Amino acid sequence: MIQIGNILVSDDVIAKKFVCDLEKCRGACCVGGDSGAPLDEEELGILEEIYDKVEPYLTEDGKASIKKYGKYLVDSDGDYVTPLVNGDLECAYTVFENGVAKCGIEKAYIAGDIGFKKPISCHLYPIRITKMKTGAEALNYHKWDLCKAACTLGKKLDVPVYQFLKNPLIRKYGEKWFEELELAVKHLEK
Repeated sequence: MIQIGNILVSDDVIAKKFVCDLEKCRGACCVGGDSGAPLDEEELGILEEIYDKVEPYLTEDGKASIKKYGKYLVDSDGDYVTPLVNGDLECAYTVFENGVAKCGIEKAYIAGDIGFKKPISCHLYPIRITKMKTGAEALNYHKWDLCKAACTLGKKLDVPVYQFLKNPLIRKYGEKWFEELELAVKHLEK
């Protein structure tokens, strides 16, 4: 592990190769899993605030699920998550374009309707953040069979997870933090 400030970065985030391959996976991470996308507490108010501008981009099933379950909910682990369509399918904020699952929140962002790109857990995937009792956070690589194509493409292009996720890592922790991570990785490679 590498520690940058109070953030612990697992070796897999540095060593594993990963580049999303939407042509192959079709956005399966938006439609698979046991619960919706994890949400930070500060994102709950943001979802409340932006929902009216996001709603036009959503599917009818997604809107109905959000009306039924709320803009977010608490899962069986006690974590805040996005609701699922009918409580058990894709994320309620998922939209489909040519058979590829995409984020309705991100579509509103790209259109310039909102200033929030999407939940940070989605933007950072396949990194998952574990909050420690000490206040530190651990960044771990989440291996999922749905992402085999991304691992294959990452190996082919020789792109480590942390480099693939440079922009979301900067969004979460800042440019200075990311520069420190890059320096630590270079030091390890020597």
